[in-house]
Amino acid sequence: MQWFLLFFIFTATVVAMELFAYVMHRWVMHGPGWFLHESHHRARTGPFELNDLYAAIFAVPSIALIYLGVHGGWGDSVTAIGAGIAAYGAIYFGFHDWIVHRRLPHRIVPKSEYFKRIVQAHRLHHVVESKDGAVSFGFLWAPPLDDLMAQLRTSTMARKRGPTLRD
Repeated sequence: MQWFLLFFIFTATVVAMELFAYVMHRWVMHGPGWFLHESHHRARTGPFELNDLYAAIFAVPSIALIYLGVHGGWGDSVTAIGAGIAAYGAIYFGFHDWIVHRRLPHRIVPKSEYFKRIVQAHRLHHVVESKDGAVSFGFLWAPPLDDLMAQLRTSTMARKRGPTLRD
């Protein structure tokens, strides 16, 4: 298969993963999967939280597709899909866990308007510590901040954090 078609499949998978992540975050993690995700909306007391199990769960399809594409004879396009899922996972880790939640030390300061918006949108998501009433469920795309703040102000379901808790 031509390299540009594989690159397109890989890139399309990374983009599609943002939609998948939104759906999973909005309706699974803040739904029946809240029993795992709730730990992420509380102050962390150690290096790990129960929510980290989602990373392992979401890694399984990526690993399986890469393995089946390379060793199972399923082909390069399946490998590209698995690699796209893995790339999204790496982007997610870098943005969400490292930059936003500072699970690794860094000195990164968001400078572009896009970067500032997605970081702030995710912080606004964490203003809510309850299952219901949160805003901004994506990781690489976020609505305008004014819209998110208006949603938070008018929400009757959100249990908002106190001012002394960190993300």
